Amino acid sequence: MACFVVPVAEAVVVSAVYAAVKVKEKKYTLVHADNSERFETENKHMFSKKLAWLMKLLFGGSFLLAFEHLWHGEIVPWAPFLTAASDPGDRAQMLHEMSTVGVMMAVSVTALWAAMVVISYCVEKKNAETVQKIEEV
Repeated sequence: MACFVVPVAEAVVVSAVYAAVKVKEKKYTLVHADNSERFETENKHMFSKKLAWLMKLLFGGSFLLAFEHLWHGEIVPWAPFLTAASDPGDRAQMLHEMSTVGVMMAVSVTALWAAMVVISYCVEKKNAETVQKIEEV
């Protein structure tokens, strides 16, 4: 019914955090731009890129799920937009679905993203160590 609303809400919050982090990183890289080699290395490890992954996962999955709900007639183009919101008996079921299924979807996507970030960090660290060893030779 409305389980996609929870990941959309998380995506909106992540978008705000992404914008703030992007501004902060831009200021930081402008300060350190005098050393181009260091600038390139730091640019690879930007956290805003990883936040963009989470935004894309959340918005993309939510869009597909909203389309599926639209296809099945659970979303309509007139207020209150969700068919379950018009009937008080269905509202309780909708809120229950949002608090169980919606939250679990958002948590699952965020956990997957966290695993991607950890793997990315390990790969970047290993590559940096390899480059350092090559430079020492």
